This record gives sequence, structure tokens and C-alpha cells, in this order.
Amino acid sequence: MKFIIDNIFLIALALVSGGALLVPYLQQRGNKLTLLQATQMLNQGKTLVLDVRDADQFAAGHLRDARNIPLKELPQRISELDKLKGRPVIIVCQNGTQANRAESALKKAGFTEVYGLNGGIAAWQGQGLPLTTKDAK
Repeated sequence: MKFIIDNIFLIALALVSGGALLVPYLQQRGNKLTLLQATQMLNQGKTLVLDVRDADQFAAGHLRDARNIPLKELPQRISELDKLKGRPVIIVCQNGTQANRAESALKKAGFTEVYGLNGGIAAWQGQGLPLTTKDAK
């Protein structure tokens, strides 16, 4: 008991830092796909890949057959995707942080199967998976 009383600040610091490590995992919202799950969905076909990065980033490299609608333009351009509501959608951003906002916008518009790519393009490239620079559909 004396040890706990003498080291209360160190114990509190350890608890707080441990809790801080858990915060990102507790804050993850939305449906996230691992790279393997995303690859499997893409190979099955009929999956819409929506890249919400800026046009310059998109032109530098993107997933095959991806559509580019920058996140800031998504609310105005979401009607372009209406005919694809029945398809699963994988949202891709640079590092996985902006996909949540795009996911909620698509769900409000009536899309049911919406997933964010965990880690985004940065994780995709980090695993050596292919990107294309050809024009999107």
C-alpha cells in the first residue's frame, strides 16, 4: 500500500497514457475495410470506388476504376452516384481520416453498403499494391 501511495503520480500517468493509446480505437466510426477485404471486394466486381481526394492527388495515382469526387464537392455532386446506390461503395482518401465524413454523406443519401478504406491510399501504397494514373470513368 505504501508503494501505491508513494508512486500515485506515476501510476496515474501510466493509466492516463494507456487510456490515450486506446482513444483512436474507440473513436473509429463507420465501416472500415482492411486492405485484404477491399481487394477481395474489388476482385468480386460491382464495387464502386469513390476517391474523395483532390483532383491533383487523384491524378498522381488512384485505385483502378475509381471515381473522383473531392470531399468538399461531394454534397453538391452526390446525385451523380444515384444510379449506383445498389452497389457496395469503398471510400478512399489519403490516410483514412476523411472517409468517415464521406461515408455519412452517402448513407444520408440512401447508400446502404458504404465502407472506408482503413489507412487510405497511404496504406495501399505502403503494401505495394498497384495504383493507376489513367483517367477514371
